[in-house]
Amino acid sequence: MSIKNEMLQSLNNKDCLDDFKTLLSKKELASSWFKELRDKICNSFEEVENNEMNKKQKIIFNQKEWQRDGGGGGVISIMHGNIFEKVGVNISTVHGKFSKEFRQQIPGAEENGSFWASGISVVSHMCNPHVPAAHMNTRMLVTGEGDKKKLWFGGGGDLTPTFSDIELSNIFHQDLKTMCDQHNKSYYPKFKGWCDEYFYLPHREEPRGVGGIFLDYLCNEDWEKDFSFIRDIGSTFLSSYLTIIKNRLDKGFNEEERKLQLIKRGRYVEFNLLYDRGTIFGLKTGGNTEAVLMSLPPKASWY
Repeated sequence: MSIKNEMLQSLNNKDCLDDFKTLLSKKELASSWFKELRDKICNSFEEVENNEMNKKQKIIFNQKEWQRDGGGGGVISIMHGNIFEKVGVNISTVHGKFSKEFRQQIPGAEENGSFWASGISVVSHMCNPHVPAAHMNTRMLVTGEGDKKKLWFGGGGDLTPTFSDIELSNIFHQDLKTMCDQHNKSYYPKFKGWCDEYFYLPHREEPRGVGGIFLDYLCNEDWEKDFSFIRDIGSTFLSSYLTIIKNRLDKGFNEEERKLQLIKRGRYVEFNLLYDRGTIFGLKTGGNTEAVLMSLPPKASWY
């Protein structure tokens, strides 16, 4: 059985019923956390960007709110700088009905298509080719009504370096493993394997990067424990990625290395437009197109 089918079977075996007040509280806690994490990430990245060399001109995230016609909305936060060529930190909380064509793909939404979703998405593309691009997202979804209702978490984080860098890959993976092991010893090998399988370009027969962890349909008996794990994914990603940036930030690069970085970004674009489930979900549910395509780099090359 694949990891995805295993998680889906687990989700279907759980009693996800809640009274209205309990479910409302969970939604509020989750959406509030994603806002809090957004602020932590943006503040930390601005500190990195506005180091001593750049202090004459403070560079900050520009934020833009958007509303979804079907219900809900979000905030896009984008920064362009001398260290972060482009970094986006988006949050959204949306609700409504899936289209009849799309609802069959989402557990719990098959009958009436109702859904609620909240989450955060982070993608950074760096100026220095020796600092890897990074991605992280975590989310909570509620679908269906009554005894058909489902509630689960998903997300993860991964790195896409331009060049092989075993040291940085080991830092990232060890940080994720240490965090996962504190929750469940099976999490890291399971979710690492799912990440390796998911972030893969079949048409090129190559991975997008060096992986990390990826999960979906997380719904155990204890919602608080699941939510704690999701929070730790975001916090660990931020801490680990800041360490990685600082370890490679001052390494010099030449024009040829920059060209190779742009080609690697082309692979990133291919994956996100062809295979990324978050991109598909956003576009299929009437999300803000600018927010959905935030992950795309400012520059890329295919030659």
